[in-house]
Amino acid sequence: MRSMRLFLVLAFNALMLLEAQGFTDETDKQALLEFKSQVGERVILSSWNHSFPLCSWEGVTCGSKHKRVTRLDLGELQLGGVISPSIGNLSFLVWLNLSDNSFGGTIPQEMGNLFRLETLDMGSNFLEGGIPIGLYNCSRLYNLRLASNLLGGGISSEIGSLTKLVHLNFYENNLEGKLPASLGNLTSLQRLLLPQNNLEGEIPSELAKLTQIYSLHIYANNFSGVFPPAIYNLSSLKRLGISYNQFSGRLRPDFGILLPNLRNFIMGRNYLTGAIPTTLSNISTLGRLEMNDNSLTGSIPTFWKTPNLKSLLLGTNFLGSDSSGSLEFLTSLTNCTMLEMLGIGHNRLGGDLPISITNMSAKLIRLGLQNNHFSGRIPHGIGNLINLQKLILDQNMLSGPLPTSLGKLLDLRYLGLFSNRLSGEIPAFIGNFTMLETLDLSNNSFEGFVPASLGNCSHLLELLIGDNKLNGTLPLEIMNIQSLLRLDMSRNSLFGSLPEDVGRLKNLVTLSLENNKLSGQLPQTLGTCLSMGVLYLQGNLFDGAIPDIRGLVGVKEVDLSNNNLSGSIPEYLANFSKLEYLNLSFNNFEGRVPMDGIFQNTTILSIFGNNDLCGGIRGFHLKPCPPQAPQAETKHSSRLKKVVIGVSRKKNKQTNDPTPSTLEVFHERISYGDLRNATNGFSASNMVGSGSFGTVFKAFLPTENKIVAVKVLNLQRRGAMKSFMAECESLKDTRHRNLVKLLTACASIDFQGNEFRALIYEFMSNGSLDMWLHPEEVEEIRRPSRTLTLFERLNIAIDVASVLDYLHVHSHEPIAHCDLKPSNVLLDDDLTAHVSDFGLARLLLKFDQKSFFNQLSSAGVRGTIGYAAPEYGTGGHPSIHGDVYSFGVLLLEMFTGKRPTNELFGGNFTLHRYTKSALPERVLDIADESILHIGLRVGFPIAECLTLVLEMGLRCSEESPTNRLATSEAAKELISIRERFFKTRRTTRR
Repeated sequence: MRSMRLFLVLAFNALMLLEAQGFTDETDKQALLEFKSQVGERVILSSWNHSFPLCSWEGVTCGSKHKRVTRLDLGELQLGGVISPSIGNLSFLVWLNLSDNSFGGTIPQEMGNLFRLETLDMGSNFLEGGIPIGLYNCSRLYNLRLASNLLGGGISSEIGSLTKLVHLNFYENNLEGKLPASLGNLTSLQRLLLPQNNLEGEIPSELAKLTQIYSLHIYANNFSGVFPPAIYNLSSLKRLGISYNQFSGRLRPDFGILLPNLRNFIMGRNYLTGAIPTTLSNISTLGRLEMNDNSLTGSIPTFWKTPNLKSLLLGTNFLGSDSSGSLEFLTSLTNCTMLEMLGIGHNRLGGDLPISITNMSAKLIRLGLQNNHFSGRIPHGIGNLINLQKLILDQNMLSGPLPTSLGKLLDLRYLGLFSNRLSGEIPAFIGNFTMLETLDLSNNSFEGFVPASLGNCSHLLELLIGDNKLNGTLPLEIMNIQSLLRLDMSRNSLFGSLPEDVGRLKNLVTLSLENNKLSGQLPQTLGTCLSMGVLYLQGNLFDGAIPDIRGLVGVKEVDLSNNNLSGSIPEYLANFSKLEYLNLSFNNFEGRVPMDGIFQNTTILSIFGNNDLCGGIRGFHLKPCPPQAPQAETKHSSRLKKVVIGVSRKKNKQTNDPTPSTLEVFHERISYGDLRNATNGFSASNMVGSGSFGTVFKAFLPTENKIVAVKVLNLQRRGAMKSFMAECESLKDTRHRNLVKLLTACASIDFQGNEFRALIYEFMSNGSLDMWLHPEEVEEIRRPSRTLTLFERLNIAIDVASVLDYLHVHSHEPIAHCDLKPSNVLLDDDLTAHVSDFGLARLLLKFDQKSFFNQLSSAGVRGTIGYAAPEYGTGGHPSIHGDVYSFGVLLLEMFTGKRPTNELFGGNFTLHRYTKSALPERVLDIADESILHIGLRVGFPIAECLTLVLEMGLRCSEESPTNRLATSEAAKELISIRERFFKTRRTTRR
């Protein structure tokens, strides 16, 4: 028997050797040549030909015995094209690396034939489609990396068959759906990286089986539920990242005991509540603790036992008690000798700043204590922190002069002290901060002269010293700071003239000198500041004529009111097409008022208090000009435009003039510096949302005196630039009162020389419909003060139906929104609804075109669970019918108060069936209770009204697309319902 077994083994080995050395090595060669034929860049693979032995080809490694290809390493070779299915014929392949190239298309199903494969790295390409099921046949896989692609679809439960996996990396794709419980089968897993996808739902409890894991990153997804209990079982964890999700609930008090090996714990931007576990600060290995942007309460624990702590970010919570509560944690941080970043701004911390902060790590680079209730003086020893680059103490109650030791911080880039009670003179030593980019001392009580030494700050971008008690003249030295973008010295007591040297500030975008005591004539050189966007000189004593500023064609706002200016109003101002606000009131101007351009718009032009003006359009109510100087006929009408969006190149039917191309992006831009300042350096505290290609910030533009939403594109994300252009293209001609307006864009370079792209939207003050429908899920400070009435909900439903009808039928090309849900319906001051796309950075893409489906596939847009049409789950293309389904679900949610993902629903029992089973007899049983108690007069037929609206929702959310109502019909019927039941309450805003 033993001899027979030996014979069989020898025979098998011989057969395998014959297979390896026979015709199958030719199979490998043919497979690679076919692979090469599909590669865009072939010069690098020039050795791949019949003149060279297979095993000497670039990137190819063969086995020493059988000469079959065992490794193919083609990473970082700038290859393109698609991956040929022939690669599945390399049956001896153990190692395959195609990373950091530009491969597109899909991953071939034939990859599943590589049953010997142990390492597969296809990261950092442009691969799309889903992860092929066949790939899960590669049961020997040890390392699987598909990061930084455009892969969509879900993670199949078949992944549980890869039981030998140690490293799994699907970072930065468009994966969606829930995590399969079968991930718990991967008990050898050490690294699981799933960040920056669209994954959702709760984390399965089966992950508790991954007892070997040391690195778990799932940040920037849509995961929800309480902090995953499974994680408490992973005592081997060293790095845990769960930030930018929707986790809620409290952390267990024994957190630090259960996870004693943590080095990095990053959980910012969630909805976690309760106190910071004191045991967490006992983890001696802790290096990064970032819990910012949650709803944490209570006191901050001490950190005596974390000597390796490098980053502690706890900002934008509710920590502290608004008074002089315990600040011992600040003293304990003196033991953290490696600390580089400390951010505890936007909390409720109070009391005098302890002297102990001056004994913190000399390695500290950023110290952020802004927007708290700190009082007292800035400790004298602050200069001990000699490596500080960012010192942010804004919006506290600090008093007294600036300590002299502050002058030792020679590496400062950002010094923010605005809105405190600081006094004394602005010290001359600030001129030693030669690397300073932003100096904000505004809204304090500084007095004395503006130090001339500020002229040494040659990198300064923003000098903000308004709202103080400064006097003296404007230092000429400041006019030498060529980098200045924003200069604000408003509301002081400065006197003297505006120097001629102001013309040297060629990059100046904002000049605010209003409400001082400046006098003399405005210099002619002002007209050479060609980057000027905002010019505020009102409330001074300037006299003489307006200088020649015809070169400031990009200026948006000019206020020269309340001065002693005289002469005529320059005619060329009528040609300033970007001018949105011009105030010349209360001066001594005389003569004829121009009648072209902006002078036809009384809402943006003010000329009151100039008694010697005449003519102009009727709206100004001026006296006629003398007969000997008849007023000119109006040649044309030029509306002031707040936004001019680039549109595709095509001829205007009336003028036959070509309009600018989308590649020109925008006629009107806002600068990077303006956006940086308006968002407090793009701080996390200003963040209101994020998505696949960017992050949305709330921003205040002081030059326009309005709040906007700024979507900053992450250009490191593959496809982000394409996303930027696609969004411009989709919205270029869309004009509807119920769409969130795209105001303008920024296509620029940041201060480090990197490309920068941002889109600026109208900001909606009343937040999303979601927070109004489910206020119990919103933290109290942001919760609406009341609930929506039946009438208001009906108006909102009509608004949404109207804009969908516009997108589907009446826009320049049919558009499918693809992700309609309450969080993407925003409400303005009077609760008018505006459909948006930036809640999850979903794009409005063209419908019914091949390019639309291609973009849709690559972007992985499938909507949101519960709102997405059922046909999407079976591979159907998103369409206007899918939008109607989402609208139907939205209607049902608005009037029942229940999400489609409510725990009540499961399997075949959906919100649709729940509603249908109750109509009409039990309609009041399923209605949102808040509707039944507010805003209705006695005898109002609420049951009948609700029944009609909910039936409408059912008809829109039918399973079959062909059975759903068109949005035009839905809008008409909803308006009819409103007219029938609210005849005496017709809204005036429509």
